[in-house]
Amino acid sequence: MTSKTANKKTPAAPSILIILMGSLGDVARGLCLVSHIKNHRPESKVSWLIESRRTDMVSFHPQLDHVIVFDRSRGTSGVWDLYKVLRREHFDIALDLQRILKSGFFCLLSGAARRIGFHRRNTKELNWLFNNEYIPYHPETLSKLDHYLKFTEHLGLPEPDCLDFGFKMLDVNLTAPPAVVKIQNTFIAVVMGSSWESKDWHFEGYCKFVQYILKNQDRHVVLLGGNSQMPLAARLVEKMNSPKVIDLTGNSLLEMTAVLKAAAAAVGPDSGPGHLAAAVGTPYVTLFGPTPADRHAPYGCEGLTVQSDLSCAPCYKKQCPDGNNQCMEKIEIKAVAEKISQALGETANRR
Repeated sequence: MTSKTANKKTPAAPSILIILMGSLGDVARGLCLVSHIKNHRPESKVSWLIESRRTDMVSFHPQLDHVIVFDRSRGTSGVWDLYKVLRREHFDIALDLQRILKSGFFCLLSGAARRIGFHRRNTKELNWLFNNEYIPYHPETLSKLDHYLKFTEHLGLPEPDCLDFGFKMLDVNLTAPPAVVKIQNTFIAVVMGSSWESKDWHFEGYCKFVQYILKNQDRHVVLLGGNSQMPLAARLVEKMNSPKVIDLTGNSLLEMTAVLKAAAAAVGPDSGPGHLAAAVGTPYVTLFGPTPADRHAPYGCEGLTVQSDLSCAPCYKKQCPDGNNQCMEKIEIKAVAEKISQALGETANRR
């Protein structure tokens, strides 16, 4: 697939729109593009189109010039308001990192002369129809983060030596709950679930792992997750009956990010908090089931993955087709404990 606008000139100080309203993990990974663009094109203006539930996290990035919020709850009125905001900005370039119908349509609404998207074979829902430039095709074995960086390569930027996700200025002492500030750099953060039922570890697995940390590592354990994970966390706290198990599920995204930054290491399923942990430099042990590690492992944590050996995995199903979540059930505590020990060793070397 070739570009339809290969000869279009881009201004010396372009206005660039990043469109990525998707999952927490995708947004966390995509934040590094802002730093990479600004580090090489400091004169550019970079904006981000996001939905309201991710606004706090994106707005924290110090190099982002403008955050544009799409209020999905307002339906067509929200789309019309978004159209007016986008057209006032006069974007030169729009990067469609979400590759679905909605993001493609919003990319078109931006009015940008260069609307850059994924190759047709990497898109969904006819997304490619709305764009006029495309990065090359890549198989799904390429990590999502590396796939996003193909957009900056398309803009002529060099491959980054290291990645900055915009959280260097996040102050744990000011943002994290007091209970975490007191024990920072010593505790293990445990993410209690994900947005996919098939990715979630079983309750007994969490119990055995927390017991292992309390007994063998003598460390505090801080439980993290969204509102939907609060009942499971409360159940775990009750069963452990230890003052060293702290439940912080249901906290804001920025608070969760600060807690992850304060942790010595973190563990949990393939989920957004895992990518937030990587973004703040905390080693994250990922428990993989229905998704493949080579595509979804958090940045810098590619060697900290655990995945059971089942012929049906990865299936990319949000609910297990067999109804038993065997790919997650068969993850052994010993394997997770070994990876946590490795992660703690990496933390010691970094600090």
